Amino acid sequence: MIGGGPGAFIGDVHRMAARLDGEITLVGGVFGRDEGKSRAQGAELHLDPARIYPDYNSLLKSEAALSPTERMDFISIVTPNHLHFPVAAAALSKGFAVLSDKPATLDLEEAILLQEIVEKTGGLYGLTQTYLGYPMVRQARYMVANGDLGKVRRITVDYPQGWLYRDLEKSGNRQAAWRTTPETSGISGCFSDIGTHAHSLVEYISGDQMHSVCAALNSVGAGRLLDDDGAVLFRMAGGAEGSLSASQICAGADNGLMIRIYGEKASLSWLQQRPDQLLFTPQGAPQQVWVAGTDKGYLCAAARRSCRLPAGHPEGYIEAFANIYRDFAASLRGDVLDEPPVGIKEGVRGMAFVASVIANHQASEKWTEIKLCR
Repeated sequence: MIGGGPGAFIGDVHRMAARLDGEITLVGGVFGRDEGKSRAQGAELHLDPARIYPDYNSLLKSEAALSPTERMDFISIVTPNHLHFPVAAAALSKGFAVLSDKPATLDLEEAILLQEIVEKTGGLYGLTQTYLGYPMVRQARYMVANGDLGKVRRITVDYPQGWLYRDLEKSGNRQAAWRTTPETSGISGCFSDIGTHAHSLVEYISGDQMHSVCAALNSVGAGRLLDDDGAVLFRMAGGAEGSLSASQICAGADNGLMIRIYGEKASLSWLQQRPDQLLFTPQGAPQQVWVAGTDKGYLCAAARRSCRLPAGHPEGYIEAFANIYRDFAASLRGDVLDEPPVGIKEGVRGMAFVASVIANHQASEKWTEIKLCR
């Protein structure tokens, strides 16, 4: 693991998710720029001190020199955005698989270059788009593809958070500081951080791709250089239209990600804070509540495979994250999955979405096409 040291919320999440199913063992890493703190983190995790390295280049060189049975199988990148590309590129070039936190890179140019490296090396690359690991999100994707809604007409997705309602970056909060700094976050703050989650959810469930966007962004926090709030109208390649809002300054909001898909004959609704329920509403008929669980035979194979417990035993964020790690491990073994891990193509699309949103917000044109190039 690169990153995920003391005070890094997502580092602990990755580690819990990785070990949940007993298929993955953390063997070493670089847990921060401060070697002393990194070693302290390694000691807390009961890792071999010899495999706590001063920097990621040392880690890759040393691990590559180990025998095939001793060296690590893949590297997990849990750092601010600006390090995603250099670490992933170096690891792939050394022959190691990569599972990276989102977004894939700092900007679209890096994402395109990373895709070229993935294709050149033939290495396995995965992206932890957490919400795509939920069983009922996978069920929603299946139902749309199965025609249960008819042709999709409209999609709405909202992602409100409230943790940046005040200027935490000015009070020493490291998580707020790097997310509000262009050098470490990129050209966007909120939309790079959580807007990419909303975008991936839209494309994943609909099975379609966003074609163009019309955006309005805000920087509510005093002196912030990057967006912390905004809304986007979008058009899908298949003809559906929709809206996407993402905000980190909604006081009182926790993590209220919600998506609604409206088709010709029915609709679907999913709320991340009630993740084991999927609402299916046919036109002119009572609303149905589809529930996750290993004993629910009406679920599709991908949803059932993503459940660990019978219905009534709610599974949540860690389990969804663990599904991504479990799927990645299966791909490393060469298993064929009904839902292959999210990879570099989706990573490029996410960065193209961010670039197009920023470009449209700054321009006078009404609509901007999402292009996988600059």
